Amino acid sequence: MADIQVHLVSVERELWSGTAQMVVARTSEGDIGVMAGHAPLLAQLREGFAARIMEPGGNVLGVAVHGGFLSVTKDGVSILAEDAQLSDEIDVARARAAYESAKAQGGDSAEAEAEFRRARAQLLATGHDDV
Repeated sequence: MADIQVHLVSVERELWSGTAQMVVARTSEGDIGVMAGHAPLLAQLREGFAARIMEPGGNVLGVAVHGGFLSVTKDGVSILAEDAQLSDEIDVARARAAYESAKAQGGDSAEAEAEFRRARAQLLATGHDDV
């Protein structure tokens, strides 16, 4: 299987760059998996979900993505996020507490809805698919 070059960048910093066998993300049009040879595209990322980067060798890197775009060109894949955290940067207990608190508020405010999406993305990035 051919590898693709991946760049994961947020507004504040480059989070990760390297080769991958596949990138999976949720866009405004639905889930997408990108492998080498994929047609060029630009897609808006859905807030509140995670992206997964499948590295050669089988390691899966989870990323909490908070808005932005996924760009696929002949040179590779770029995840251009407004904000993002790698799974190993996420405090799972804190994310779980924030998720439960925001869920209990039921989207009463834009702030509660944003906190809910952020916490859900963090939990999904760390492999907690029960949200």
